[in-house]
Amino acid sequence: MRLDLSERLVKFDFAKITCSSEIGGGKTLSQFCAGKTLEEVLELDFRMLVSALNLNADEEAQFILYMELDALKSAIAQYLGIEYPGVDVDRCKITSVEHGDEFIDIALVILPPKELPKILPCSLSDRKTT
Repeated sequence: MRLDLSERLVKFDFAKITCSSEIGGGKTLSQFCAGKTLEEVLELDFRMLVSALNLNADEEAQFILYMELDALKSAIAQYLGIEYPGVDVDRCKITSVEHGDEFIDIALVILPPKELPKILPCSLSDRKTT
């Protein structure tokens, strides 16, 4: 996560490791959040983002967005040292904070949420369930 010196979000990168491959969140949410204060990002609503980012018909993209937003909010709450409704700060571990002349770079590891939608393993995803 990169912040400017006023602690406004510049960008962030998100990647989830699954099925022996990395799934990146893309740049859409990062671009949407660019320039927002950390408090503004915490206030973002998932359903509003699905609509604003035109993801209504793409369930996989919605799932990645959910994970990405959850991770971002967890990271922000951890960085600010606050508790925020619906955010489990214990899942987020800051590994480094580098304060440069123009940016603040924060590296984090985020554990999966305790509750996730039911997902079939990749090995079963092509099979029909009864």
